[in-house]
Amino acid sequence: MSELAALAQRPIGVFDSGIGGLSILRALRAELPQEDVVYVADSAYAPYGERDEALVRERALRITQDLIDQHHIKALVVACNTATAVAIAELRRLHPALPIVGVEPALKPAAASTQTHRVGVLATRATLASAKYRALQTSLAANTTFVDVPCDGLAAAIEADNTPDIERLCQRYLAALGPLGHAPGDIDTLVLGCTHYPFASKILNENGAQGLVLLESGAPVARQTRRLLLDAGLLNPHNTGSVRYLATGSDASLRWAAQHWLTP
Repeated sequence: MSELAALAQRPIGVFDSGIGGLSILRALRAELPQEDVVYVADSAYAPYGERDEALVRERALRITQDLIDQHHIKALVVACNTATAVAIAELRRLHPALPIVGVEPALKPAAASTQTHRVGVLATRATLASAKYRALQTSLAANTTFVDVPCDGLAAAIEADNTPDIERLCQRYLAALGPLGHAPGDIDTLVLGCTHYPFASKILNENGAQGLVLLESGAPVARQTRRLLLDAGLLNPHNTGSVRYLATGSDASLRWAAQHWLTP
């Protein structure tokens, strides 16, 4: 077996602070079902969006190094908006040979598809405050107005599967966006700027305006991962694909969420 063929059989590493990255993993499994994946939930430090940037950066660097050293990954997906915003540049500097894919709020497709030119963004406070996010928003501001709402506590409520809190917080943050709908001045598109939030899509749809478009990042991340692996000759064509789940804290919520959200 050639060195490249052997490398292609290695797993993809994916990490998030908790279960949110499962929304990215779901898209990866649909796009790349033949690939092995090692998923790390840094549940001892979840959620990242309410942590100090320095801590998130340190955790991202450490988990990546562990995935390289212990699991010999061939590519990395940073399945967290906050970790991407504060750490991906450093990860790419430290590991230039490793294909690395990050997550960013879906502002570009939102700006391209909105009819009212007003887009709501639900995200963590850390993501919204990051230089990476501000630069992305500024690049699109000529034709689109973005209404940002920091959703304190929502990722934690989803992590805990606390339905009453999820419903209460979704209602609060939807109200904070202002008018939702399709009339001039309304927000007609909603960007879910945290990988946890797709797991609240049903509640957001039930409480939002009829026809409100919700955008998440899973499918674009999965397509980009495929492109990078294809370009590097690292697609694994001879495998049925498996996922190994790891957690730095209790793995009970991770195991439940994986079974609940990822089982067909």
